[in-house]
Amino acid sequence: MSDIYVPGVRSRFNSEQTIEDLMKLERVPRDRVQSNIETLQLQRGYWQEIGRRITSVRDSARLLYSFQNPFNERIAQSGNDAAITASTTREAAEQSYTFTVKQTAQADRFLSQPLDERMRVEAGTYTFKVGNDEISINYRGGTLRDFADVINRRGRDKISASLMAVQSGTRSLLIESKITGADTRLSFADDAVDFVKQIGMMGQAADSQRAVSINENTVRKGGQNANYVSINDGIMKVAPQSSATLPLGISVSADSPLILKLETQTRVDDSGGFNIIPQPPPGPSVPSSSVTYGGITVENKPSSAPLPEWTPPAAVQRQDDMEVISLVFSDGSSAKLSAITDSDNFTSRQYFLGSIAQGRTIASINIDNKNTHREVSVGKIEIVDPAITDGLRPLNAVSTARDAVITMEGIEIKRPTNNIDDLIPGVTLNVRGVSERPVDLNIKADVDSIKEAVIGFVGNYNRLMAEINVLTRRDDNIVNELTYLSSDEASEMKKRLGVFSGDTTLTTLRSNLLRIVSAPYPTDLERDLTLLAQIGISTNASRNTGYDPSRLRGYLEIDEKALDAALETKVPAIRQLFANDTTGDLLVDTGVAYNMDSLVRPFVEIGGIVSLKTSTIDSRITQDERRVATYDRQLQSKEAELRMQYARMEAAYARMEQMSSSLDNFSQQNSNNNR
Repeated sequence: MSDIYVPGVRSRFNSEQTIEDLMKLERVPRDRVQSNIETLQLQRGYWQEIGRRITSVRDSARLLYSFQNPFNERIAQSGNDAAITASTTREAAEQSYTFTVKQTAQADRFLSQPLDERMRVEAGTYTFKVGNDEISINYRGGTLRDFADVINRRGRDKISASLMAVQSGTRSLLIESKITGADTRLSFADDAVDFVKQIGMMGQAADSQRAVSINENTVRKGGQNANYVSINDGIMKVAPQSSATLPLGISVSADSPLILKLETQTRVDDSGGFNIIPQPPPGPSVPSSSVTYGGITVENKPSSAPLPEWTPPAAVQRQDDMEVISLVFSDGSSAKLSAITDSDNFTSRQYFLGSIAQGRTIASINIDNKNTHREVSVGKIEIVDPAITDGLRPLNAVSTARDAVITMEGIEIKRPTNNIDDLIPGVTLNVRGVSERPVDLNIKADVDSIKEAVIGFVGNYNRLMAEINVLTRRDDNIVNELTYLSSDEASEMKKRLGVFSGDTTLTTLRSNLLRIVSAPYPTDLERDLTLLAQIGISTNASRNTGYDPSRLRGYLEIDEKALDAALETKVPAIRQLFANDTTGDLLVDTGVAYNMDSLVRPFVEIGGIVSLKTSTIDSRITQDERRVATYDRQLQSKEAELRMQYARMEAAYARMEQMSSSLDNFSQQNSNNNR
């Protein structure tokens, strides 16, 4: 039975295996080309990775000298964040300022007395004003909550309203302006006037301001040169070394919103023209006498009154005192107001009496001009109650509209908002709270951003250098030294070892990279700063002694302490170290970052070296893929031919075997017949 053969089921000659073995031999050239394609694809991937690494180095280098470089970034550091902070732009100059916050800007916020939560608001026209803006609401009547909702919908970014549970079972209505500033007072008109009176939010009040009269009857003159105090059209001129007093007589509580407003002007004569120089005394006056007789007059001999020689007094020593205005209280105490400043024109000033008087009665305002070369003029003195608007005074003011008042370097500044962006170019001041003492605000370079950019540059440089070292050398230690790699990444890197060991493009690039980071560059500090090593960046920044082959690979190390120390005092020179204009044409022409960008740009630009390498590999891959396709067609034809030949051979053998069997049967039959 083992000799039975069924065609198409089992090959007597094991033709299938024979054909497979023959085809393996035929596929060797094709497999060799396919293997070359896979190698080329890997090489293309490696070049693309190199391109990405080079691009990262270029981007980090350009960041250090482009328009957006971190050396132009500024930060603001405040000595008291609770009083004043600042945000900066690149236009800000490095400088220090001293501020004092006298008050923050606020908006009007008025609270009603506790109201029955079931109270209804009558229909009517309710008009609210915020500065020059007017919001008029035709209300149909409804609950307090509904009324507040209508105000919020119509008020938008001007006013808002809310209900507060100040007492159990009641609600208090809070109406507030959303715009700060003394000129944006919240006021009421039409039916809103009666409504705010009804709910105990506002009450009737007298005039909001009281003018202090300046005339010969109200001003008391004093000082060495009292006769040189003059009054004209409500303006009081106080000469040097003289004083004037204006009676006031007003009691001010500690929480009073009253404001003293006045205008001042100064005139300075450095030549001493204001000084009143005493003249020599005239001496005694001796009358003359004569006798006339017969038309003849005989004069008597003049009397002689010898006088001592006149010695003029010494020149007055110059004295400057800008704290010329003070308040005198009924208890005999006094308080000087903040210093005025020199101004050729009248300048408005205001003082908050509540914090100054502290519950005392102000008896008078005193102008004491102790200056020797400065005349001081004062006018338009008035007491203002900012809480009163259109004859209404808030009965429960949570806050009243006012400007932010600060002093910068002794100069008083008022703004309607707590965010002041028009005072210092590139700086927005954020007023947060009153300061008891001056606050220093320093605008300086953003050292953290610079450090981050430098570290990023070094990191990208090291990753590129590691990639080049791996691809051009066959040493496992190169990968083992890269301790930041995971085990899988290390295994993958070891597969790349020496792939481009004969490529001079990468070895030349490596040498040029080392040259750029090791070369000296000109800066304004000259020999004190010309190398990266002088700011803590080198191939041996840790200063370790002994042999370490990893330091021969070209990697950079960073001594953070040295870098931090350099950034504290040498930022301009460090900027020049990375990018510098040595010709004065406003174009960068040297520096670590500039030279690095110039070196790697040809590699990654359109049509550059990396692109040329990958396109060349792509062409080779395309050619080999065509060869593989040709081989596949040839192999397919060859395999079909072999199968046909073996099939014919087996069929012929089967016929021969069948004929042999037939002959055997015929012979056997003949033998049987002969018996």
